[in-house]
Formats: sequence, structure tokens, C-alpha cells
Amino acid sequence: MPPPRDDLRLLSIFHYVLAGFTCLVALVPLVYIGLGAALAVGALGDGGRNAPPAALGWFLAALGLLFLILAVAYAVCLVVAGRSLARRRRWLFCMIMAGISCASFPFGTALGVFTLVLLSKPEVKASFSAGALSVR
Repeated sequence: MPPPRDDLRLLSIFHYVLAGFTCLVALVPLVYIGLGAALAVGALGDGGRNAPPAALGWFLAALGLLFLILAVAYAVCLVVAGRSLARRRRWLFCMIMAGISCASFPFGTALGVFTLVLLSKPEVKASFSAGALSVR
């Protein structure tokens, strides 16, 4: 069985990869933001009686912006978790991010489960405590 240090390094790399995929998926809400803004200013349609209300466009743009912010925040948290795994810091934060990653099917689920299993081992948890104490 490889030492926990190698496993933590690999999990750290996979967290960076998942963060990259998340940033790629975070580009999708830009379509909603652009479409919502176009609807709000009346750029789509003939401007007649059947035009959708501007509030619908602003709602669609706001919803896209919310999803964009959430996706970027999730990606940033994944990078921080990957960095924390590499440095053996913030054990609880890494556990929480692993649990949240389980909702990101299929790659996040696999990564989250493997991270939860590895971080729940006593020797790995002890290495997090030892890493925090040795740097101070």
C-alpha cells in the first residue's frame, strides 16, 4: 500500500483537474446572461405587442449570473482543497469539499468518495495534525 503522502498528492492533482472542468462548465451560464440581457433590452424580437417583458430578461440574466458565481466559487474552493491536501492542512474543509463534490456526478462523485475514504483513515488524519504542528 502506498504511503498516504502519495495518495494525498494524487487527490490534490485530481482536485485541480475537477476545478478546471468546473471552470469550463461555468461558461454555460454566460449564454443565459447574454440571452437575458438581450431580452431585457429588446434586441430579440420585433418590439411588438408579443414581446416578452423586460423583467423576464433581467430575471434570466440574474439567474445566469448567480449560477456563474456559484460555479466559480465552487472551483476556487476545489483549488483551495487541493492545495490543502498537498500541504496536509484544513482536514475538516477538505472533508466538507469532498462531500460537496459528491454531488458533481460522475467525476466529482468518484473524487469525493475517494477523498472521504482516504481522509477518514487515522494515519492520514494524524498526518494532517502533524503537518499543522510542524510548520508553526
